[in-house]
Amino acid sequence: GLYALTSRVHRNFSMIYILILYLTVGPFLAIPRTASTSFSMAVVPFVSEVKGSYQLVYSILFFGIAMCVALKPEKLTEYLGKKLTPCLLILIFVIFLGCVLHPTKGMGEAVGVYEGKAALQGFFDGYQTLDTLAALNFGMIIAMNIRAKGIKTEKAVVKETIYAGWVAGVVLVFVYGMLAYIGALSSQQFAGAADGTQTLIVMTQYLFGKVGIILLAFIFIIACFNTCVGLLSCCGKYFNEIMPKISYRNWVFLFAFVSMLISNVGLQNILKFSAPILNSLYPMAIVLILLAYAHPFIKKYKAIYPWMVGFSTVSSLIELLAHYEIKIPVLTTVIEKIPGYELGFGWILPALLGLMLGICVSYISVDNEYQREESIE
Repeated sequence: GLYALTSRVHRNFSMIYILILYLTVGPFLAIPRTASTSFSMAVVPFVSEVKGSYQLVYSILFFGIAMCVALKPEKLTEYLGKKLTPCLLILIFVIFLGCVLHPTKGMGEAVGVYEGKAALQGFFDGYQTLDTLAALNFGMIIAMNIRAKGIKTEKAVVKETIYAGWVAGVVLVFVYGMLAYIGALSSQQFAGAADGTQTLIVMTQYLFGKVGIILLAFIFIIACFNTCVGLLSCCGKYFNEIMPKISYRNWVFLFAFVSMLISNVGLQNILKFSAPILNSLYPMAIVLILLAYAHPFIKKYKAIYPWMVGFSTVSSLIELLAHYEIKIPVLTTVIEKIPGYELGFGWILPALLGLMLGICVSYISVDNEYQREESIE
C-alpha cells in the first residue's frame, strides 16, 4: 500500500506526504476542480451571461449527488464502472470517429511552448490531470470493491488490484491517444484555440454542430463526476482510518461541503493556484512509483529510498519557493542552473544523485554491519 511504500523513505515523511497528498487530490484542489471544470464545459456554453449564482447552484447539485453516491464506496463498481464509465468511453469514441470520418485540413506544426519540445511539455502538462497522484490514493477503494465481489484473500485482492491497474492504464493510453489525435487534427484549422478545452469545443462544434456541444457537456459531466465520487470516497476512507471518531459519512460530507465552497472561486483561479503545488508534488510521486517497480532489484539498498526521494523533494520545494519569489541563498541559484530546470525537470538530476549516494551509503552500511558481526564472533 501507499503507507508501506512511503515508509521506506521514513515514517515521518510517510505521514506528512500522505496527508498532503490526500488534501491535494481531495478538498483543496482536485475535488473542487471537478465541479468548476464540468460547469465551464456543461453550463457556460449554453448561457449568454455567467452569474455567480449559476455556479453556486450547480456546485450544490453536483456535490450533493456525488456525496450520495460516495456514501456507499463498495458500490462504486456498480454505479461508475458498469454504467457511467462505459458511457464516457463511448462518447469520447464518437468524437474520435467523427474526426476520422470527417478530417480537417490536417495536422499543423507545434507552436509556442510546444515548439521543439512537444513531448516534454506534454509530459509536464500531464501533471494537471492528477492521474498519478490520484492513482496512489485509489488503491484502497479498488481493493474495497474487489472484496465486495466476494474475493477475500489478501493475495487474490492484490492480484485483482494489479490487474485492474493494468486495464485502467491501457484504457487511459487509448483515451489520451484519441484526445491527442483530435487535438493534432484541429491544430491547423483551429489554430487560434487557447487551450485543450477550447480545442475540444470548436472541434466538436465543427463536427456535430450544437449537438457536439451537448455531447461534450455530457463527457465532462460524467468524467468529472466519476473523479469526484472516487476522490470523496478514498479521502473519506483515509481520514476515517486515521481519525475513526469522525465517521466516514461525516468526512465525506465535510469534504463535499469544503470542495463546494472552493469550487466557486472559479476554474482559472484553481488552476493558477494548483499548478506550482502539483509541480512540487509530482516529482516525489514519480520517484516513489519508479522505486516501487524497481524494489525487487534494489530492496537490499535501503538507503536509496530516503536519499533519492529526499533530493527530489528538496529540489522541488526550492523550485516551489522560487515560484513565489522566496529564494534560498546559494541553493536556489544551484537548482536554477540544473539542466532541465526551465522545462520543469530540474528534479531529475538531484534524484539521480540521490540514487548514487543511496547505493554508496547502502554499501557502507552493509560493510559496517558485516565488520560488527565479525568482531562479535
